[in-house]
Amino acid sequence: MRGPALRGPAARQRAIAAYVLARRESSAAELAERFTVSLMTVHRDLDELERQGVVRKFRGGVTAQPSGVFEAHVAYRLTAMRREKEALAERAVTLIEPGMAVLLDDSTSALAVARRMAAITPLTVVTNFLQTLTLLAAARGIRLMALGGDYDPLHSSFLGVSCVEAVQAVRADLSFTSASAASAGLAYHQEQHIVSVKRAMLDSADRNVLLLDHSKLGRTALHRLVPLSRFDLVLVDDGAPAGALRDFDEHQVTYQLCPVPVGEE
Repeated sequence: MRGPALRGPAARQRAIAAYVLARRESSAAELAERFTVSLMTVHRDLDELERQGVVRKFRGGVTAQPSGVFEAHVAYRLTAMRREKEALAERAVTLIEPGMAVLLDDSTSALAVARRMAAITPLTVVTNFLQTLTLLAAARGIRLMALGGDYDPLHSSFLGVSCVEAVQAVRADLSFTSASAASAGLAYHQEQHIVSVKRAMLDSADRNVLLLDHSKLGRTALHRLVPLSRFDLVLVDDGAPAGALRDFDEHQVTYQLCPVPVGEE
């Protein structure tokens, strides 16, 4: 089945990445047919995606990179656990009051919060996530501050030392962040350069809220972010297993369960 024609290689590569990430494997011929381009064009796109570390090419086809690599890619994160993230965002926006300055990290969970902000103006929103910047750029009543740094296409965000310094130069009322995993009273992330930005955000806000869909519970990643007790509140959807909630209680983590509406994605 052919998909819609996409304008420009960047848009097409994002769509190809999302398609491969969802299916874990595809052939070059299948991609050429779906995206209505030549095999030569598909191979150029796959070469670029392989350079970014998103996919791995083999003779005649392509697979998603394993585990943390594809999970880090924004194309995957935008499609994963959407209903759960929306449930977290519904609760999160009730914590925001007009006039606040709010820090948002480069998570798609925080992006779900940003989608609801237009109804709570005036606000100052500070973020390093290109998706959020694009979303709120034309929003009335929102003063938007972009945190600069080195642009990382894998995450669609600005990172690095310059970004950390930009975060340290602001003071927010509230921050919303997410993590790759949470277990035994600790939050984790698989990438060190993102950990440094998230930690800086926690230090630059008066109140910090962690957004965790239940797929991240009971897991670990390479780098320890902070203890969960470092957050003033952890929001988790009601799909969280009982063992994970007992773990929260044991480590004195303040959390709230957010009900996920029954229905299709």
